[in-house]
Amino acid sequence: MKIAIGADHGAFDRKADVIEHLKNCGHEVKDFGTYTPDSCDYPAIGNSVAKAVASGEFDRGIVMCTTGIGISIVANKVKGIRCALCSDVTSARLTRQHNDANMLSMGAGIIGPNLMMDIIDVFMNTEFSNEEKHVRRLSQVKQLEQ
Repeated sequence: MKIAIGADHGAFDRKADVIEHLKNCGHEVKDFGTYTPDSCDYPAIGNSVAKAVASGEFDRGIVMCTTGIGISIVANKVKGIRCALCSDVTSARLTRQHNDANMLSMGAGIIGPNLMMDIIDVFMNTEFSNEEKHVRRLSQVKQLEQ
């Protein structure tokens, strides 16, 4: 899978571990920044990752900041993006099964590295259920983007 990833300074150190983990799992990864631990603003990074996923160039995206909240809000401003903020594996599984989320947001200051990798694995390996009720609801969500 082709994965776009980005993080602000609050998740800079963790991003390197995530990239290594994704590559070890056989994914192709592109880093959209930040490239230094210096303070930066997350909107440009989150927007770049989201646009890359929305364009179809990447299959999924991962964004991170200290809480995961701000950068997930930014990603969800891009048409075609369904970015889920997850802090546990159940949410990661259900957002893929029920919402066909194409982006994952996490807070590097909220969850530890082992849990983060478990969340990523579940998010990457869970397929959309295609149950009628979820397809119907997803269609309604997409209509709101018009």
